[in-house]
Amino acid sequence: MIVLRAAIGLAAVLTLFGPAQAGEMGRPAQSDPALEPIADVPGLPSVLLIGDSISIGYTIGVRSRLRGVANVHRPPENCEDTTKGLAKLDAWLGSEAWAVIHFNFGLHDLKYLDASRRYVPPDRGTQVTTLARYESNLRAIVARLRRTGARLIFATTTPVPAGSAGRVEGDEVRYNDVAVRVMKESGVAIDDLHAIVAARRELQQPENVHLTADGYRSLSEAVAASIAASLAQATR
Repeated sequence: MIVLRAAIGLAAVLTLFGPAQAGEMGRPAQSDPALEPIADVPGLPSVLLIGDSISIGYTIGVRSRLRGVANVHRPPENCEDTTKGLAKLDAWLGSEAWAVIHFNFGLHDLKYLDASRRYVPPDRGTQVTTLARYESNLRAIVARLRRTGARLIFATTTPVPAGSAGRVEGDEVRYNDVAVRVMKESGVAIDDLHAIVAARRELQQPENVHLTADGYRSLSEAVAASIAASLAQATR
């Protein structure tokens, strides 16, 4: 397993590939420009980001940091949980020759919903994806992604703080434990975004899984560094 940590060599990577641009991000919304298609720069490798609203929130920052290095795409929607991922993966992948795929599922798998699909406390609803199903879904997702020939990076799920709607504080740890085990066994690199936010809780909104503008900026730095390192390894 390769573990890609933003703290290792980040300054060197960002010096090589250029600084971020201003005005990057806030809380992602359905009209977020991150969901809009991009025009590829010919000759650059193609990168795909797959993930939920946390991923949407750092997409623009990652594109800014990898401008001139890679064409950074993402599905034009919130990728949500692993079951949705399996159903839509072929459409998201398309026919592009992806150099790197950076992906995450978790926050929508561990949430609790009632029969009307509303967020509820655990005693009033059902968890979207059990740990056992999460594991089997992740294994199927990795198997499909491997068929693309892309270098794969899994991002750990960021923290669930107390008071988050439809979720249990700290539940992401159990799901990350399963995900990390799957990725180790599969030889998939890991981008530990959970550790970044857990170490600096001011990057997260209170009683909310979403991040502050500084939080999305910090994750965009980490994700861009991980992708840049993976692209560099591919060329050596």
